[in-house]
Amino acid sequence: MQEQLARANKAAWESKAYQAWVEHHGSPDELARKLLIDPRHPLRYWLKYLGDPTGKKVINLLGSHGMKAIALAVLGAEVTVVDISEENCKYACEVAAAAGIPLNYICSDVLHIPDEEALGQFDIVLMEFGILHYFTDLNDIFALVSRRLGANGRLMLTDFHPFARTWRTTVNLQHPTGNYFDDTIQEGEIAFAKLLPEKERSGLGRVLTRGWTVGDIITAVASNGLYIRTFEEIPNAQDPSFPEFYTLIADKCDVQQRSLRTGPDEG
Repeated sequence: MQEQLARANKAAWESKAYQAWVEHHGSPDELARKLLIDPRHPLRYWLKYLGDPTGKKVINLLGSHGMKAIALAVLGAEVTVVDISEENCKYACEVAAAAGIPLNYICSDVLHIPDEEALGQFDIVLMEFGILHYFTDLNDIFALVSRRLGANGRLMLTDFHPFARTWRTTVNLQHPTGNYFDDTIQEGEIAFAKLLPEKERSGLGRVLTRGWTVGDIITAVASNGLYIRTFEEIPNAQDPSFPEFYTLIADKCDVQQRSLRTGPDEG
């Protein structure tokens, strides 16, 4: 099923994504100027967990248009992006070139990175906004995170809060299901559609996604050798009575742990 999702989502992300980023962020030259002036603003969710990024090796999985990765590079990090979309890659590489910033961008399904081991290990894995719903098994993606983190490496993950995804309509979350435990594959509008003029939205591909609960996410992270340091719930800007995003910070832990289940029902 994961392969089916990947094929559908790659096709959807390779139609008008570049145009959407220009509409929203400006031309590559325009975004490059903004990032050179203020590289810290796009990183506001993670700066307090990051420390000085100078010299740190960072991999941004599902890094989309590359804005966060390029901001990190402006601040001195050595950054690699992995994303499935050629259009995302084109926009990101043009922004990086306009900013005079080196950027290693790998256009690939994140679960099938060519010669993955050759990437080596990283100090930081960054994952952000609208990503976990593209996976049918969270253990696969967090096993990759664990493999690519070096000793004392850190995962920084910010995504839509499962509660908001299922119960509230917001600017970013337009179609709540009303069922927090719904684990079926859903077909929906691609994220960048709302950034395009109405007349440009016809013919856009549809994405396939699967929802996860907070428990699913925390368990998958912790089950792959990652020590959870914090789960920060971020309120909706318009209605702070409910969370719209979360940030999960976890560090690489090489301690071998015994099985969680013991006794006759193990396995």
